Amino acid sequence: MTILNNPFSLLFITSISLFLFRVILIKTGFIFTFKRKWHCIKDCFHVYQFFKVPEFSESMQRNQLYYKVLLYLHSLGSLEDSDFTNLFAGRKPNEILLRLDTNQIIEDDFLGAKMYWINQDKNLVLKIRKSDKRRVLQPYLQHIHTVFDEFDGRKRELKLYMNVVDDQKGRWRSVPFTHPSTFETTAMESDLKIKVKSDLESFLRAKQYYHKLGRVWKRSYLLYGPSGTGKSSFVAAVANFLSYDVYDIDLTKVSDGSDLKFLLLQTTAKSVVVIEDLDRYLSEKSTAVSSSGILNFMDGILSSSCGEERVMVYTMNGKDHVDPAILRPGRIDVHIHFPLCDFTAFKTLANSYLGLKDHKLFPQVEEIFQNGSSLSPAEIGELMIANRGSPSRALKSVINALQTEGDGKGGRCGRKAVEESGEPSGVFCTEGANAVKEFKKLYGLFRVKSNRKSPSFNLDNDLKSGL
Repeated sequence: MTILNNPFSLLFITSISLFLFRVILIKTGFIFTFKRKWHCIKDCFHVYQFFKVPEFSESMQRNQLYYKVLLYLHSLGSLEDSDFTNLFAGRKPNEILLRLDTNQIIEDDFLGAKMYWINQDKNLVLKIRKSDKRRVLQPYLQHIHTVFDEFDGRKRELKLYMNVVDDQKGRWRSVPFTHPSTFETTAMESDLKIKVKSDLESFLRAKQYYHKLGRVWKRSYLLYGPSGTGKSSFVAAVANFLSYDVYDIDLTKVSDGSDLKFLLLQTTAKSVVVIEDLDRYLSEKSTAVSSSGILNFMDGILSSSCGEERVMVYTMNGKDHVDPAILRPGRIDVHIHFPLCDFTAFKTLANSYLGLKDHKLFPQVEEIFQNGSSLSPAEIGELMIANRGSPSRALKSVINALQTEGDGKGGRCGRKAVEESGEPSGVFCTEGANAVKEFKKLYGLFRVKSNRKSPSFNLDNDLKSGL
């Protein structure tokens, strides 16, 4: 009897053949090719409609829907089944993030309908059957908005954007914003932190109020003081507190005032827009942007049109020689002075860097500060980092530095040096002191005097001079 005449042998051979064939299909691209061809065949029996979601609008503003869809697609489990998927390290330890690749196609199921998304250059294209469009398109788009809002309500992944010289890929490049600074770790007095946090919280709730006044919903801060006093860390603390992205503008890479406004046009809502060392650029004229270009950027028509829900931050080493037109109310809402350290700020640094709430050397440090010696928070922080293995040695190194290198200027690090200028332009005051009082009440102004004198706005004098 031959093998072919034996049904058991024939069944065994057939089973082995099918198994080997299946292994070959799995280990090669035959199944993948078959599925793709099968989709092409099915497409011949359906009529599809395409919807393009561009990254930028016709006016070159960022399309918020594009980022909502992109976030939604990154949350889909089917992203793992796509042909090409980028892998990135997340903010958490050992976290891996999957991100779309160019020309990648990802499938989504919604109410029994197949939705295909194609990631083109600066566009996301939705492919949907025409027979399903009327039934699922609007609910599907609303579903994307809902998923985005739920995600946005939680702590979202922040980004740091930096401007580059103009090229085909746009003017901004981004990296994950992972700066750990918070108001709790910032070397400022507690009452000042409370005032700043209260001001930011009030800004977040004030959309309808700003619109009622006919003002754009944004807030402008000036941070001024010597280098190393914590201005950049404060910006990071603001971004983390608000869960806002950061746009850091390098004026040396800006060609003119129009280019600067174009950069603002391409920022998104819920962002902190920063220009650091503005006084240096203005005094050294190391940028092609003129003073008038800076003024238009700060409160021009374009800024009012596309500056919604943004916090503008400008840093300076000093504002004594800066054109008052740049610092006037309406362009800068809040002035915060960052002078050198005092003992209160030192204790905050000691707690953050060394885990010390008290130490037997603290009275000696306090006495040195009271005698007028001081260093910047950055200088004291570096000494603590270098000697973090021995808190006593770290404090002794700080004492030695204060005795030998302290500038004797005294000063207060983050002392009560907040001045708020409001925006009195367009306000007519007709009743002297009562008008000033009502104006302060209307805009919720606060001004706390600093122990360290410096040229600054005095709201009372500014208003009285116009009466």
